[in-house]
Amino acid sequence: MATSVAREGHLSVNGITCEPQAKKLTDLPTELLEHILCFPVLKHVDICNVSCCCKRLHDVCHGRGKVWGHQYKRRWPRLQKYYRQNECCNWLREYRTRHRVGIQIRRTVESVSKRFFTEIESLGAPEHFCEDELLFILNSDKRKSLTLKYYAKKILYFLRQQNILRSLKTFLEQPAEQQSALEGAVLVDQYCNPLADVTLESISAQVDEITDKVKKMLRIKNPSHPSLRITQGDCFVVEDLELQRQVLSAINSVLYEQLQYKGNEFDYYNPLNSYIHQVLLRHTGIPISLSILYMTLARKLGVQVEPVNFPNHFLLRWCQKPRGSEDIYDFIYTDAFGKGKQLTAKECEYLIGHQVTADYYSAISTTEVLLRMVGNLLNIGKRGEGNEKSYQLLRDSLDLYLTINPDNVQYLLLQARLYFHLGIWPEKVLDILQHIQALDPSQHGAVGYLVQHTLEHIQHKKLPVEPEVKRQGAAEHLEVQYSVGLIMKHKRSGYNCVIYGWDPKCTMSQEWITTMRVNQLSNGANQPFYNVLVQDGTCRYAAQENLEPHSEPLEIGHPEVGRYFSEFSNTHYVANEELQTRYPDDMVKTLSMVQEKHETKVIHC
Repeated sequence: MATSVAREGHLSVNGITCEPQAKKLTDLPTELLEHILCFPVLKHVDICNVSCCCKRLHDVCHGRGKVWGHQYKRRWPRLQKYYRQNECCNWLREYRTRHRVGIQIRRTVESVSKRFFTEIESLGAPEHFCEDELLFILNSDKRKSLTLKYYAKKILYFLRQQNILRSLKTFLEQPAEQQSALEGAVLVDQYCNPLADVTLESISAQVDEITDKVKKMLRIKNPSHPSLRITQGDCFVVEDLELQRQVLSAINSVLYEQLQYKGNEFDYYNPLNSYIHQVLLRHTGIPISLSILYMTLARKLGVQVEPVNFPNHFLLRWCQKPRGSEDIYDFIYTDAFGKGKQLTAKECEYLIGHQVTADYYSAISTTEVLLRMVGNLLNIGKRGEGNEKSYQLLRDSLDLYLTINPDNVQYLLLQARLYFHLGIWPEKVLDILQHIQALDPSQHGAVGYLVQHTLEHIQHKKLPVEPEVKRQGAAEHLEVQYSVGLIMKHKRSGYNCVIYGWDPKCTMSQEWITTMRVNQLSNGANQPFYNVLVQDGTCRYAAQENLEPHSEPLEIGHPEVGRYFSEFSNTHYVANEELQTRYPDDMVKTLSMVQEKHETKVIHC
């Protein structure tokens, strides 16, 4: 590390000529050494090697110094939000911990297809380090490591949901008067969309922008209105009824006329209508989500409106008499879904077409608002088509509902049945069933049946099951023309897809064969059928005569692609280790077919 610098000899005091001295790197000031060691070309391995050279360089590269701080911040920029500016931190220790977590996470994700991914919790690593590594995996080359990304996404989904559930429980433990319906709606949104960038801060900022627009409108109509003096965080309440009416009028003008918010009548059962970030983005929603927005705006401007759990149509109420009255006729009811229209108690009944008792006009708590919102999502999940998306919504909404109301036997039983049907988390199913039995012994019959079959499932899982192996060259498979990984086009329906499995003959039930009119095909059910992932996100079972290789292979944007394939290779998908075990000859055939096809294409050109 020493470098000599040639200098002319010079005389000392006694006239003796001095020899030229060698100037070492380690003689440089600490600040200059740190600057050199922070050059972008140097990696953490280089810094480790430098620090082992001598005590001087070891001291410059100490854990709390600039050099390791630079290495850490450059390697993991997303983690900077977890540290205060100019914080004195042992960056070397943080680097080692984050590096070790990265290795552990990758090992876990690589083997996770063989185990349930809650094992991630047993790592005992800092949570933000785990999340950062998972995001790093997801943001790498989008065409490679597809299986790794598939399970990394599932783990990240799971970890974030566990975090949000903890936040929801903390929220529910707060006194009722401190619970904000907007914050509760954000937690519901976050839980159902854990991979989306939804934060209370960003949602509140958007609501504040709308509040400012309402103030601007209010200033035009009444420059001296007391709501204009309200600043963020104030608990000021406007007492005068006429002034309150002016606020509500301004909200209606801004929300429904200026910003064009409206109830989504044409796609009412779309779950996006219940997610507050989507309501703000799309300017449409259902009665409860629009009511939460409306109520939040009114309260920010000093007007107390209350949520009303009216059947089939969520409403808000505003008292026209001195506060404390509970006479339903002393209130005006606001229909946020109907552009803020104000209704009397009698008109509310016209809205739903039948009479209701006075109880339905009462104000409800924030917890009850969230139960209504989650209940809507739960019903949408039940109405679903039985695909993975609807099952996920059903799972998420059940988790939320039972976090808010953990002793609801009806939904506990539904959750147990759902997990049993999906064949997942059998130990959790047993815990749920035990809880149901303690709450309601009359459910013994239903509980007993599920307990018996769940125990059988657990026992079956303990037995090693060899995957069914299908070889292209087997005598019974000679009619199979295509192989896994090939990108195909459906001749009749026109959809693009990729093959992830096949059968030499149709294996579906006679009912399915009849419903899908398979017998009307030239070769009927007596031909190879292929499991395909379709571009629209569905999974289908297609007859060989209806498929043909795609003339221009393209990526298939299906969420399950990574479950079966490790890479998209421009012309085809590469099967992952698990799929290759089941179809050991298919990749050779796939490569042969795409090469032959492209050679033919070159000749034609």
